[in-house]
Amino acid sequence: MNPTKTNLCLILTLILTFAFLKGTAQLSQDSIKHFRSFGNPIITDKYTADPAAMVDGETLWLFTGHDFQGGQKSYKMKDWCVFSSKDLKNWTEYPTPLKISDFKWDKSGAAYAAQTIKRNGKYYWYISTNGSGIGVAVADNPQGPYKDAIGKPLLTNDDCFASKHYWTCIDPTVIIDKDDQAWIIWGNGVCYFAKLKPNMIEIDGSVGKIDFENFKFTEAPWIHYRKGKYYLSYATGFPEKIAYAIADKVDGPYTYKGILNELAGNSNTNHQSIVEFKGKWYFIYHNGAINRDGGSFSRSVCIDQLEYGPNGILKKVQMSSDGVKGLVK
Repeated sequence: MNPTKTNLCLILTLILTFAFLKGTAQLSQDSIKHFRSFGNPIITDKYTADPAAMVDGETLWLFTGHDFQGGQKSYKMKDWCVFSSKDLKNWTEYPTPLKISDFKWDKSGAAYAAQTIKRNGKYYWYISTNGSGIGVAVADNPQGPYKDAIGKPLLTNDDCFASKHYWTCIDPTVIIDKDDQAWIIWGNGVCYFAKLKPNMIEIDGSVGKIDFENFKFTEAPWIHYRKGKYYLSYATGFPEKIAYAIADKVDGPYTYKGILNELAGNSNTNHQSIVEFKGKWYFIYHNGAINRDGGSFSRSVCIDQLEYGPNGILKKVQMSSDGVKGLVK
């Protein structure tokens, strides 16, 4: 046999073998994973933060940020994660659905807090960055794949007319009100709101500011609706607690009701999501509880039950290690 041909065949075989192994490794890395939660934190094989939950039929979808490793001294967040569950015990994790690099206009390289909402048969994922603005991605399925819907920011610091610091345009939350109007609320230091057009990728009208007595807003707004009332929960102070207020309309006026959740153990930040799932209400948040490398920059998502008292007042959430085991049948 010709030595040259033999060498070429050997080289080709090595190349194909390497490609196969690389592809297999990538498939393993990005394949669907199934796991069971035994309490809080619910995800223990990676660090997750800034949870945003969405109920779609019989499934709770959980979208999170991703702190890349334990024991960090600053934020390192390059992508987002998506999980689903039908009982809050058995979970599925899907391949990485969205990365900050998918937004070519971003200059920060930081995948900050985000939320996904369903409308018109599509899923819209509103993400924030560290200074480049708020973007929106779209997909046909909640697990993705997602793509940048408009190729530019939906909102930037120029829309944050009452702020001066560059990280003010963060933490978007979206709600469709009882009149079928979609709203986006966001901010750090100042809480902003705007209407969204029916296409969900354009602002409709001017940007407003939420303000009311005793409103000491840091970040992480979230709005949920129950029995004719809109509940605005948000991070306050630093280290952060979660406070809340109630209004008849998304844009207020709101009435302050007090602290809902105390300091999130071993984490300076506190970021919540509140949803009703199969007849019960849940408070989803992050802390720094994974031993030993958890902390303010290596956070973990937890779930505890949320309960209402007389006149719709929220009972203070008690963070627990047991979480919601056995609550969903």
